[in-house]
Amino acid sequence: METLVTTRLVLHLLTPAEAEYVVEGRPGPDALWAPDYPNDGDRAGARHFLEHCADTGDPRPFGAYEIRLREDGHAIGGVGFHGVPDDRGQVTIGYGLIPAMRGKGYASEALRALLEFARASGVASVKGDADLDNAASQHVMAAAGMRLVGEDDLLRHYRIDWTAGSAAERGGGASATDEAAGSSSSPQVSAPRPS
Repeated sequence: METLVTTRLVLHLLTPAEAEYVVEGRPGPDALWAPDYPNDGDRAGARHFLEHCADTGDPRPFGAYEIRLREDGHAIGGVGFHGVPDDRGQVTIGYGLIPAMRGKGYASEALRALLEFARASGVASVKGDADLDNAASQHVMAAAGMRLVGEDDLLRHYRIDWTAGSAAERGGGASATDEAAGSSSSPQVSAPRPS
């Protein structure tokens, strides 16, 4: 399985069995969970992942990732894709942290890692949304390099595009979106490990 590693975090790609533990709210074997993990959002994300597995098959690596602190391995939230890229190469993301870990830059760091993984995997664009009154979530997407592309009565919609290809495909110089997605907290995708 793939693991994304940043300066302070490890994004662990959940298996369906691990997602079931999150939904149930009880840690599996060898799991380290911070107090208040999982919260309702984590359980909803794990449920969505399991429903996707049942409906269309396991989407990994475009699935759910558990956000863990690199220093002690404790799970503090989740980030992930809402399935595999569509026929236009577009995916949707979601994320969340337990309250005690908010405001420390962890969500932006995790999202940057996920965006870099998406770009490196050939995804053309990533979209996400936040409630109109959720300034913190809007800030996370903007800090990760996504731009506001619209809003409706309930949500602000964000997006990042790589339709012109990666920096390497363009012959070198990175664009502003490449720079934002590949900041100092860029992930390293480790080799697959046995579960």
